[in-house]
Amino acid sequence: MGRIMGIDFGIKRIGIAISDPMNSFAQPLDTILTQDFPTWIKNYTINHEIDSFVVGLPRNLNGEETHATRPTMQFIEWLNNQYSNIPVNTIDERLSSREAQNEILKMGVPKSKRKEKGRIDNVAATLILQTFLDTKN
Repeated sequence: MGRIMGIDFGIKRIGIAISDPMNSFAQPLDTILTQDFPTWIKNYTINHEIDSFVVGLPRNLNGEETHATRPTMQFIEWLNNQYSNIPVNTIDERLSSREAQNEILKMGVPKSKRKEKGRIDNVAATLILQTFLDTKN
C-alpha cells in the first residue's frame, strides 16, 4: 500500500509531508526549493509508492483567490501531467502557515528558529496532509 504525500506549494520552497503506511497520520518529510522539486519527486517516486498527492490550495479568508492561487493551480496541472497515474487532491489551506507557526511554538522550538521559512513550509504541509487524512477516515 502506498502513502499519501502532502504538499505546501510556494514560489520559492515546497513543504512536503508523508502519511504513515495506513494513511492515518502525517509526518514532515522535507522542504525542497521549488526549482529542485521535479528532480526530487522523480527520484522519490522511483523508491517509494505514492497513492495520491494532496496540495494545499491558497485562498483568502473570504474564499477568494490570492496571489498564490494561480501559481499553485499551475503546479497542480504540472503534477497531473507528469504523474497522471497518481491522483491529485486539493484542500483549503487558508490558515495553514499561521497554524504551522502555532505548532512550532507548541513544540518549544527556540525563538531564533521559529521563523525559518523551510520549517514553516514543512509543518504546513504536515497540517495540510493531516487535515486531509482526518476527513478521509
